[in-house]
Amino acid sequence: MAGTKRMKTALISVFHKDGLEELLAKLHEEGVKFLSTGGTQSFIESLGYECQKVEDVTTYPSILGGRVKTLHPKIFGGILARRDNEGDLGQMREYEIPAIDLVIVDLYPFEQTVAGGASEAEIIEKIDIGGISLIRAGAKNFKDVVIVPSKAEYGVLLDILNKKGAQTDIEDRKMLAERAFGVSSHYDTAIHNWFAK
Repeated sequence: MAGTKRMKTALISVFHKDGLEELLAKLHEEGVKFLSTGGTQSFIESLGYECQKVEDVTTYPSILGGRVKTLHPKIFGGILARRDNEGDLGQMREYEIPAIDLVIVDLYPFEQTVAGGASEAEIIEKIDIGGISLIRAGAKNFKDVVIVPSKAEYGVLLDILNKKGAQTDIEDRKMLAERAFGVSSHYDTAIHNWFAK
C-alpha cells in the first residue's frame, strides 16, 4: 500500500453548506484546488476562492434538472485511476482526465424529506445518485483518494489538515473509506425501508 499522499485537487459536492467554511479556508491555505458544480460552486466562490466548474472538465452542462452533473468518465476516471498503474496513467493523459485526490460529499437529505411528510415525487428526487457514486468511488480508491462522505466527517479532515497539512497516511484514508461505506450503507437502507413500506 502507498503511504503518504498529498491532496492537490478537491471535488466538492454538498447539499448542506454549513460547516464547510473552516474546511475550505484550511484547504485553500494548503494550496488545494477546488472543483465543483451548481450551488456548491457558487458558495465556494462567494467566499472568495477560485473554483473550477465540473462542466469545464466534462464539457457537458448539468442536465435533466440536475439529475446528471458529476456522472462522467472525466470525473470518475479522476477519482478511480490507480496512481501506480501505468495503463491508468496513460489513459488519464490520453483522455485528459484530471487527478482528483479529495472528494467531499454531503448527500441529499432523504430521511429528513421522508420525515417532513413530502410527496412521493419530492422523495424520489432526494434519492442521491451522483453523490453516492462519488462516495463509493472515492472509498474504493482509498489507496490514492481521501473521501469525506458527510458533513459529520468535516471535523475529521480538518483535524488531519491541522496536524499534517494536506498530507494523509494510508490509515487516514482507510478509516475515512470505512466511514464512507457506513454512510452509503445507511443511506441505501433508509431508501430500501421507504420502498418496502
